[in-house]
Order: sequence, then C-alpha cells, then structure tokens
Amino acid sequence: DKQVKGLGRREPPLFLSVFSQIVPNQGLRDAAFLDSTLMNTASATALTPAPPAAQYRLAGDLAIWIFILAELLAFGVFFAAYAFTRANHVELFDAEQRALHRDVGALNTALLLTASYFVVRAVQAAERFAARASSHWLLGAMVCGAGFIVLKLFEYGAAFDQGVSLSSSPFHMFYLSLTFFHFMHVILGRVILAALWFGARAGRYQPGDMNGMETGAAYWHMVDLVWLILFPLVYVIH
Repeated sequence: DKQVKGLGRREPPLFLSVFSQIVPNQGLRDAAFLDSTLMNTASATALTPAPPAAQYRLAGDLAIWIFILAELLAFGVFFAAYAFTRANHVELFDAEQRALHRDVGALNTALLLTASYFVVRAVQAAERFAARASSHWLLGAMVCGAGFIVLKLFEYGAAFDQGVSLSSSPFHMFYLSLTFFHFMHVILGRVILAALWFGARAGRYQPGDMNGMETGAAYWHMVDLVWLILFPLVYVIH
C-alpha cells in the first residue's frame, strides 16, 4: 500500500526543495508561486514578437515609376517590331548595319554609363549632407550627357549626308526612329539633371528629403538602360 501511495504522490522539483531550505519561512507554496511567476515571464518573453524588419520604400515618386514603365513598354514594342522586320530582311539589315558608326555608338555607351555612375555618386553625396560634392557629380553627369548629344548629332549629320532617311529602307526607318526617340529622352534627362544640379547647389536635397533627387536619378537610369538594349540590337547584333 505504501508503494502504491508513493506512486500516486509526485516529489516536488529540485528547485523547490532547495529554495524551501534557503527560505524556510516561506515554504513550498511561496516557492511554487515564484517558480510559476518565472515560467510565465519566460513564456511571455518568448511569445513577444520580434521588432519589424526595416521597411523598404520605393525610391523617388510613384508617378515617375509609372511613367518609366510606360516608356519601357513603348520601347519594347519598338524593339519587337524591329526584330520581326529584321527576321524578314536579314541580308538588308546586316549590310546597312555595317555602315553605322559603331565606334561612336560604343563611345556614347561609355558616356551614358559614366553619367549614371556620376548620378549614383550624387545621390550618395546628398544622403551624407555633402551638397557641394553632389552638385559636382551632377555636373559631371551633365557633361557626359552633352557629349552623347554632340556625338549623336555628328552621327545623324554623317547619315543624312549619305542619303539616309526614314523612307530609304526598313532598317534606316527603324534606326532613325529608335535612336531619335531615345535621343529625345536623353535631352529631357539632361534637363532633369540640370534641375537637380541647381537644387543640389541650393542644398535642397538631404536625408529625409531625397524624393526629387531620386525621381530624377530613376529617369536617367531608365534612359541608360534603354540604350544598353538599343545599342547592341541596332549596331552590333547580326
């Protein structure tokens, strides 16, 4: 019987036994209360949700991203039409591609990539309260953009001297349409860079107030991205 009764009785935890010896006046009841309190505290701590992760935001204004998507869609339609027409006139497109100034196109690619790098550095400088450095980087991007425009005008002049026009051939129609459409975007991008440059000189952009700078930078990077597709597609790929 003693053994059966012993099986039905649970010995108190070791923590309670030791605690009852250290604080004999409180007894097992107070020790059990303390043990329960500690366990509840630990459980509450474990169930407390972790602080939320850093919130990511869209750089620049939402409107510019809608505009960029629309422009990329327009260029995409142009590129698809070019590829379709080229598939039906491969020899003609290859022959007239060779007459293009690829070296000028490659130099323009370098200028646009350099300009985009300068724009990135301008944004980073503005985020460090370095308005003067930001304006210098933007000025460098403007110079690169001006170089692209000058070289493109030289290329158009040489093409027109050779009798190239929208109606001279399917390739020339796409060449002039695509590159001039992009050319107008470069001009607009340079105007935006000029506006950012004036704003940076005035100390308008700083941490917490970067929306204008980021919006202009996003547009310029779109112009660069389109050229990185247009250049190999029209000038290089056979």
